[in-house]
Amino acid sequence: MNLINWYEQKKTQAADWQSEAGNPPPKAVVIADDTTKADEAYRLACEGTALLYRGDFQNAKQLLQAITRRVDRKPVKPAATMLEAFHQHRARQIGRANITNKVLIELKYGVCDLPRAPDVKAAVQGALIVDEKTDKLPARLVLSLRELLGMVGAHEWRKKGVQIHALNASIHAYYGVYSPVRGEYLDLIDQAPLNSPQVAWDIGTGTGVIAAILVARGVKQVLATDNNPRALACAAENVQRLNMQTNIQVLPADLFPEGQADLIVCNPPWLPAKANAPIEHAVYDPDSRMLKGFLSGLKTHLTADGEAWLVMSDLAEHIGLRQPEALAAWINEAGLQVVEKLDIAPKHAKASDQSDPLYEARAKEITSLYRLKCA
Repeated sequence: MNLINWYEQKKTQAADWQSEAGNPPPKAVVIADDTTKADEAYRLACEGTALLYRGDFQNAKQLLQAITRRVDRKPVKPAATMLEAFHQHRARQIGRANITNKVLIELKYGVCDLPRAPDVKAAVQGALIVDEKTDKLPARLVLSLRELLGMVGAHEWRKKGVQIHALNASIHAYYGVYSPVRGEYLDLIDQAPLNSPQVAWDIGTGTGVIAAILVARGVKQVLATDNNPRALACAAENVQRLNMQTNIQVLPADLFPEGQADLIVCNPPWLPAKANAPIEHAVYDPDSRMLKGFLSGLKTHLTADGEAWLVMSDLAEHIGLRQPEALAAWINEAGLQVVEKLDIAPKHAKASDQSDPLYEARAKEITSLYRLKCA
């Protein structure tokens, strides 16, 4: 973990630096408090200077909101194409984060000692500590207020969980692990024809929700893999909550475990674009690396009569990030054939939000489950 340094109380101070995006600690840091004006804070943040807040916690939140409003006032240039709109939207998201992340908070062993600050320790522990037996929070930790609020929000969702119809139970997502709030792809997993597989694999398991649905449908043995330590811990906890430990084994792997399976399921990130933070890898698959790796490895890992399920949205095609014929070509190049394609329309709020810059693409989006076999 990097150190952040600043000058306060007539001497140089230092603390551990936390950035989920992997950003280096800011070089210029000034102290801010309840007297700091929003216009001045915005100017400093735009110049790259971070503001370490020493006043009332609720006032810090108000300052962050004021800076965010100023960022959002910037006019949006009309886009000629949907692809241009996507790149503009991403650039605005990145620029917004760069500025709004400049409001900083210090925690001492996970505790914020500012007036009117909530108890954030459990949220910070849940976000930063995967194995509580070997890790402890640092004595002094500085992070952006925006990131801290994200941890708090994620912690509340983690406690509440997301109700999954196919399980008649809740799945609890860790901070940084994709939450299964878009239920349509799970409906496809629950409805696709299942040919009594003895062993199934869930590649890139995340919360473990797909593995759990397969067990609920009668699959006796599921191997669930992921290369993200948070996802592995999250999936293991959900498996335990659901009392499926005898049916599901959670394994660290970059895609496939060793051996072969009768059914291999994967729901890779749907957009082939750069992820600007580890937390975005559930959405963005640069150069379609995971998708291509999954397809190219199936012939080796499927049993003779085995079947693979690929769950994908066509949003990338509607945006212009992937050519309409590309997926079919990759399937063919991998020596596979499509047995059946099951489709479902999205139900999430953005699909009907006409103010969304990508609304035109989202309104046409279809999520599909491709049933694949070796050709």
